Amino acid sequence: MLTDERLDPPEAGNERETLNGFLDFLRASAVHKAQGLSDADAARQVLPSLTTVSGLLRHLADVERTWFRDRMDGQLDVPTRWSDADPDGEFRVTENDSLAEIIADYQAACAESREVAARYQLDDLGTADGMTHNLRWVLVHMIEETGRHCGHLDIVRELLDGVTGE
Repeated sequence: MLTDERLDPPEAGNERETLNGFLDFLRASAVHKAQGLSDADAARQVLPSLTTVSGLLRHLADVERTWFRDRMDGQLDVPTRWSDADPDGEFRVTENDSLAEIIADYQAACAESREVAARYQLDDLGTADGMTHNLRWVLVHMIEETGRHCGHLDIVRELLDGVTGE
């Protein structure tokens, strides 16, 4: 059985501590749900779509970088695996893709996002051209996005090996 090292969000934190706490809990949950799988199982499709454990983690890494580095911070040339030519590029994985490397990349993207978020106040608007969202919105959106994909990870993991969990 895997040890669960996720930290619960604060029960009585201020707004920022609460938002960051829930997002970090969900980020850790996404990683927790992938642990213990082989590279092949993490890339195995058990649904009609391209949805896999590895693909979901790659997608979440790209979303983290897009919303925080690109949209919030206005950084240029932020890498993503999707493109106009291949809008599902991040979901294209094989059994040769290392789950450990995919997890490490996702954790690096989350660390990059935390660094960007720390430079802004909740009411600050993103600096990307045309950005109309403030940091508060970005954090809430990422809680929604990560939580939704944690549900997908639950379903895929259960179909792969029967493991269920929070």
